[in-house]
Amino acid sequence: MGLLKSLLIGAAVYGAVKYVTKKGVNGKSLVDELKEQAPEWLDKAKEFGNDVKQQYRQSTDPYTE
Repeated sequence: MGLLKSLLIGAAVYGAVKYVTKKGVNGKSLVDELKEQAPEWLDKAKEFGNDVKQQYRQSTDPYTE
């Protein structure tokens, strides 16, 4: 039973890796597109984090009216 389970998990991982690295019509794989978009997403996440911090500081500051 353990061997069968390991074979099924291995086959699923192999299929997922093949799908993610397969080149599309535009000549890029899903991994390539994620690599290109990662810096943009990181900048957006940093901006969002800074906005949340600023809003938290304003809402917890006891000296503001």
